[in-house]
Amino acid sequence: QCRLSGLWRNEQDSLMEISALRDNGDFQGKYLTRVTLSGGCAHISPLKGIQQQPGEGGWPTFAFTVRWDKFSNATTAFAGQCFVDSGGKETLTTTWLLREAVGSLKEDWKATR
Repeated sequence: QCRLSGLWRNEQDSLMEISALRDNGDFQGKYLTRVTLSGGCAHISPLKGIQQQPGEGGWPTFAFTVRWDKFSNATTAFAGQCFVDSGGKETLTTTWLLREAVGSLKEDWKATR
């Protein structure tokens, strides 16, 4: 079984810590990004999410948001699934959207990555 709670590291060397999951699937945690829009140093930002409980023999899906606290006017939403390989290694796969604030509706086209 795949467990979201714990410490995770991605390909960019960013760290994510997810606290224990509640019975309803809610979770919280912290995200320490090594990648910033401003090119500055790493910062810790809060995250909140929910896990969909898997069916019989399935792997859980989840979604969470990160508010890039104190260093960026942006929010990122992640959606993904947790897998366990035959050796017992857990892997999270995600797709993400980053939304940066812009000054006008005309600039909306460039706000989402």
